[in-house]
Amino acid sequence: MINLIINNTKVEAEEDATILEAAATIDIKIPTLCHLTIDCIDVEHRTGSCRICVVEVEGRRNLAPACCTPVAEGMVVKTNSIRAINGRRTMLDLLLSDHPKECLTCEKNGQCQLQDLASEFDLHHLLYTGEQSTYDIDLANKSIVRDLNKCIMCRRCETACNVTQTVGVLSGVGRGFNAVVGPANLMPLDETKCTFCGQCVTVCPVGALTAMSSRYPVWGMLNDPTKTVVVQTAPAVRVAIGEEFGMEPGSIATGKLVTSLRMLGFDAVFDTDFAADLTIMEETTEFIDRVKKNENLPILTSCCPGWVKFFEHQFPELIYMPSTARSPQQMFGAVAKSYYAEKIGVKREDIIVVSIMPCLAKKYEAARDELKTDGIPDVDVVLSTRELADMLKEAGIALDKVEESEYDSPLGEASGAGVIFGASGGVLEAALRTAADWLTGEDVQEIDFKAVRGLEGVKEATVNVAGLEIKAAITSGLGNARKILEKIHRGEAEYHIIEIMACPGGCLNGGGQPYSAHDSTILEKRKKAIYTDDKNNKIRKSHQNPDIIKLYDEYLTEPGSHRAHELLHTAYTPRKFD
Repeated sequence: MINLIINNTKVEAEEDATILEAAATIDIKIPTLCHLTIDCIDVEHRTGSCRICVVEVEGRRNLAPACCTPVAEGMVVKTNSIRAINGRRTMLDLLLSDHPKECLTCEKNGQCQLQDLASEFDLHHLLYTGEQSTYDIDLANKSIVRDLNKCIMCRRCETACNVTQTVGVLSGVGRGFNAVVGPANLMPLDETKCTFCGQCVTVCPVGALTAMSSRYPVWGMLNDPTKTVVVQTAPAVRVAIGEEFGMEPGSIATGKLVTSLRMLGFDAVFDTDFAADLTIMEETTEFIDRVKKNENLPILTSCCPGWVKFFEHQFPELIYMPSTARSPQQMFGAVAKSYYAEKIGVKREDIIVVSIMPCLAKKYEAARDELKTDGIPDVDVVLSTRELADMLKEAGIALDKVEESEYDSPLGEASGAGVIFGASGGVLEAALRTAADWLTGEDVQEIDFKAVRGLEGVKEATVNVAGLEIKAAITSGLGNARKILEKIHRGEAEYHIIEIMACPGGCLNGGGQPYSAHDSTILEKRKKAIYTDDKNNKIRKSHQNPDIIKLYDEYLTEPGSHRAHELLHTAYTPRKFD
């Protein structure tokens, strides 16, 4: 332990602690901007690039950045001296001098940390004026807007992209006044190996990286009397959207969410969990077939579009491993525009499918050419959890106050297995529940495969399923996926099945969730809610969902059938970008 003095108070701190961390132990707040702790994956970004956290250290000529200055025995620190405060104000003035003054129309208005600091410092006029940086806004993809005019060089996004996700798209570009963070040569993101996972968006403290908004197109669709507009809600949305309305993290808002969507004007409200059950029917069929033949193992789950694009770029030699089953979002769209459209007597082109997703990569996924039929997307528009919350607030709908209601039929019935897709390990556990029944021919009662659960980035487990020792790996965060896949390359590990989710912690921590997701305590509450919802469901296995059984009886015949493959499966494309 290290002994030091902060603001005339004796402090004891760990020897590897920073001044910022030591000050926090005695409730001294030092303002920060570039500093970021992602505690759910044990990553800390502390480059000291913004210098907002500067403090005075006795014996040092210059002010020290508290976020990256280690404590030392006998150190004497002043966090609130006039010199330190003036230093912070000067840095803030300099940042604002090269920042657009469009807070009222910025996507991060009200959730911008630079804006918060300007308010905290009571800053009402700028000391420095003059030339400002000018860059074209990157609007070329369906998921992420990149506005480098607002980049403050905090480099948080660089850490998320290169350290957490190991995608390697973002880095510092240029020098001096022209320095920003972006891809090489400032290429548009869709010309890079970006996976559109959105983790860069969740860590950006300003509006330099935001989600591509689809709110206004959806308002237009809801007001078009010639279209039938249906909506699906992903499992992770129901345990997070309440936070946007003051509900406790982990509140299960399913019924309120359904009512709110009806109040917005959707013609039918359905559950993506139904399509998750459908995914299990197809993916588990494929898994059992591969295990029996002992070929193309391990099978890799393919529900996550960020992960899909990652392996298309980074591991094209493994293109045979992922399940060919589409994601639940895309299965729902395919079934809604065929089976459901026929049931209600509406032409495919006259039905619009809107998805509410925790994920920004889902926007990219819905636009993939191979997921269109005759040029018409199976899913027309994807809204993030945050976007839906904004629409509800715009419409004056208080989600926390409305009554609860049930999903519509026939695409609204779901099992607990479908619900747990929202948490890391959920897809694999849902598959194991069905595989156990199908392999034994029995209704197996022990279905809580707790060994595959948890927020850890890498989990390995051996699970006995019908006498077979199934070796499984579960990863969340693309950096962790890389670790497992490289172990396989080196011949250091063998598995039967691997679940991979691009976002740390799984969809609970998706790039479109409320801006608090890197707090592991909040993620734990969301995870607990997911498994509570599963436990309380009267049906906990995908293949026992009566609406799934009816869909196969009436339309698909059986898992893996010709029609099922046409509607519910896909193929992958090796992609090369420098």
